[in-house]
Amino acid sequence: MKFVAIIPARYASTRFPGKPLAVLGGKTVIQRVYEQVSRVLDEAYVATDDERIFQAVEAFGGKAVMTRTDHKSGTDRIQEAATKIGTDADVIINVQGDEPFIQPSQIETLMHLFDDSTTQIGTLGKPFESMEAVENPNSPKIVTDNRGFALYFSRSVIPYIRGKERGEWFGEYPFLKHLGIYAYRREVLAEVTRLPQSSLEKAESLEQLRWLQNGYRIRVGLTDVETVGIDTPEDLQRAEEFLAQATKISSP
Repeated sequence: MKFVAIIPARYASTRFPGKPLAVLGGKTVIQRVYEQVSRVLDEAYVATDDERIFQAVEAFGGKAVMTRTDHKSGTDRIQEAATKIGTDADVIINVQGDEPFIQPSQIETLMHLFDDSTTQIGTLGKPFESMEAVENPNSPKIVTDNRGFALYFSRSVIPYIRGKERGEWFGEYPFLKHLGIYAYRREVLAEVTRLPQSSLEKAESLEQLRWLQNGYRIRVGLTDVETVGIDTPEDLQRAEEFLAQATKISSP
């Protein structure tokens, strides 16, 4: 199978304008994402709506494609970029442009989900490490069926553990955190970006619920690797500390 990665990167982030061009350990965030992806895939593109990001990507030797400014989601931007590129890849991987520590093992896990011909969309889940983290509405939860297909995603704590005090819940069920990396069969990506917003998507503000509500199947791969996404300037500082610690560990 042929895979291509497309990395959506907007300049006009509400909480952190210019985030892709923020410098992390001497390199821009978008360069770090691109280099991590390129460790696994020969073909990767940054899809952006800003000339500054486009030029920065070309300056470090990456490939970029300009897209419209009015997209409502990263998925829509991915589809426009895939069309402009004219890719013949079987599967398109959507790696967020604010995940500079995405690991090759995570991308490989995502790719292997498509060894099964019934996988239409793939994503990743990671076991939560505390009940406090489970209760954070900014960390969507996943429940899956016995074959690893998503049954539902929610900002609420799912499932509800009946008959137990909330303080006991964490040991009763392996709560699963959703990581926002996706892969789509090329024809499925084209289909889901034509769907109108669904009622569940609007309720939870989770785009993947649109796909589930319309009958698409999302297979969830498991990872034990934690990444540090960057949404705010404070996250960038946290990422600097994470990078420094990782560099210290890997040094002889």
